[in-house]
Amino acid sequence: MTFEHQGLLFRRERRFHEVARERLRSAVREDAHVVLSVTDPAALLDGLTPHERDRVDVIARESLYDAPGRTLAALHRLALAHGPDPVCVVAEPPLAELSDGSTMELREWHRLESVLSTALAPMSMRLLCVHDQRALGPGARAAVRATHPVLVDEEGPRPNPAYLGTQAFGRRPLAPEPIPVRGPVHRLEICQSLPRLRGDLTSLGEAVGLPRDRVDSVVVAVNELAANVLEHGAGKGSVHVWRGEDRWVCDVFDEQGGLTDPLVGYRPADTLRPRGYGLWITRQSCDFLEISGSDQGSLVRLHFFDQQARFGQQARFDEQARLEERGRAEQPRPAGQRQRQGEGSRQSP
Repeated sequence: MTFEHQGLLFRRERRFHEVARERLRSAVREDAHVVLSVTDPAALLDGLTPHERDRVDVIARESLYDAPGRTLAALHRLALAHGPDPVCVVAEPPLAELSDGSTMELREWHRLESVLSTALAPMSMRLLCVHDQRALGPGARAAVRATHPVLVDEEGPRPNPAYLGTQAFGRRPLAPEPIPVRGPVHRLEICQSLPRLRGDLTSLGEAVGLPRDRVDSVVVAVNELAANVLEHGAGKGSVHVWRGEDRWVCDVFDEQGGLTDPLVGYRPADTLRPRGYGLWITRQSCDFLEISGSDQGSLVRLHFFDQQARFGQQARFDEQARLEERGRAEQPRPAGQRQRQGEGSRQSP
């Protein structure tokens, strides 16, 4: 068994439960290591026997889908830890939550999906990605079809003629998406002394109030990219650090535009390539990573989320949604509708 990447687009919860439960049961029968990582795992486990439930390893969805680079590394470690025995994973990527949000974040999750079949090709793993298409826009649904070589329909798994693989999101953009800057932009030069750069980054991170673990992540990620600039790029470049609304951003610029593959660092095999190892580490150190540029230079943008700010932002979104729902519920109904409902009430026992 080698890596199998399958997708399920469903409209009814019943359909999702039927397919997912059968996949879990089948994996238990073949004595595979079984992993479940969905929004509501209890709803699926309730339909299994006690023996089957005991064989399912439940991983919190927000833990597995923490960030694209870390998700890939987690799947890679999972396959290595249980190999050569097969691993079966039923998981729910976080596309629905992002369909109305950041284009960059949604695109990077699609990029991860597009590279899985090559990144995990030698692994003994079967991954079923489940997607509630009621919560996905047309673009997201098309991207699911373009990034899964096999789709599960009413008759079971079928080869997907719309599959594009790495070609779906393999083009390098000229520039990253604009993000509003909140505060000053700090500039550091990439010079021959990496220890000096690490020290400057540490001091800067502490001065602007980054948490200690985030300072360490910034230093590790930027150090790897700066080493690539010195060893495989122009030999000089710059680092810009600034604050966005809910994140810190680091732009690492190489004056040579040789970094042309936006998927580099998404493949474990990249660790064997000169520029790949640094990007493999960097993708796990930050939350999101964008690669853009031209022959005039390459730009790698690193996103480090401020979790407290994001939680506050999400709470505001949730409160706004509740207020809108309450407003719709309190809107006066047409007179005819009120009368019919009143008549129905009088007829009820």
